[in-house]
Amino acid sequence: MKAKHLFTSASIGALMLGLSSFAMADTWRYAHEEYEGDVQDVYAQAFKKYVEENSDHTVQVYRFGELGESDDFMEQAQNGIIQFVDQSPGFTGSLIPSAQIFFIPYLLPTDEETVLKFFDESKAINEMLPELYAEHGLELLKMFPEGEMVVTADTPVTSPEDFNNKKIRTMTNPLLAETYRAFGATPTPLPWGEVYGALQTGVIDGQENPIFWIESGGLYEVSPNLIFTGHGWFTTAMMANKDFYDDLSDEDKQLVQEASDAAYDTTMEHIKGLAEDSLAKIEEASDDVTVTRLTDEQIQVFKERAPQVEKKFLEMTGDTGKKLLDQFKADLKAVEGEG
Repeated sequence: MKAKHLFTSASIGALMLGLSSFAMADTWRYAHEEYEGDVQDVYAQAFKKYVEENSDHTVQVYRFGELGESDDFMEQAQNGIIQFVDQSPGFTGSLIPSAQIFFIPYLLPTDEETVLKFFDESKAINEMLPELYAEHGLELLKMFPEGEMVVTADTPVTSPEDFNNKKIRTMTNPLLAETYRAFGATPTPLPWGEVYGALQTGVIDGQENPIFWIESGGLYEVSPNLIFTGHGWFTTAMMANKDFYDDLSDEDKQLVQEASDAAYDTTMEHIKGLAEDSLAKIEEASDDVTVTRLTDEQIQVFKERAPQVEKKFLEMTGDTGKKLLDQFKADLKAVEGEG
């Protein structure tokens, strides 16, 4: 009788432990800006895989358009409707002005290996920016580069004069608009969902994006002249709602951090060679595409216009932006010195 009682108690204890574990298992919602198989989706799926393989939690990933545009799901993340969000500083810059630092042209190098090393080691990215995001209810988990920015236009461009009277689509980002004004173009903010049609109908004359996005979005079909200006990299940020993150157990916080690190490693492997593969697909798909790679002399003319954008950044961000920019440049110098 005693043995039976012990067995029953043990069984009940195991059942209660199981129910407790089940009750603690959550479904976390995660939204990003891109399509299936694109860089942000690769990151999201790797994050999801790690979480689900190492806990009882599940992660529901929402791709572009499933919860609206970028501004929509950022608002949902801040309100706690979704737990995780991946959004470029191109959009977040209106909320967090200092995040626009990535849109100062010719600040980042074009060499992929140096860029990846910079994102790994930068104090500005890994220590200073998380504090700024936290002020807006966001736990910055990872920032990562997706690819060098490439301009597409209705005609080839080799000088600022070629940008005259061209309406270039930009994200809703004041500093990015300043960049294209400095380059001689007319910046035209548009939601992503309107870009293809606007290019097709001539409402805009061009846009910028990493080459994989130009390929996956079919932008080369309506904007066939690709211009490699070397002026920057598309960067994105993976974040959590801070109240949600702060309420997690220590175990779950560690899980989220480890999942973020694992997803980052997977994504950095994914982007190696991605630009070359995407360009090859574009050239195979269309005979109308032209590719212009600016010479060092041509790039120098654009570079000479970059200081006015940096000045505008400092005007927008004050002492906070100056400290971030100084650290950013120091981090770049350290990484380039290691090369």
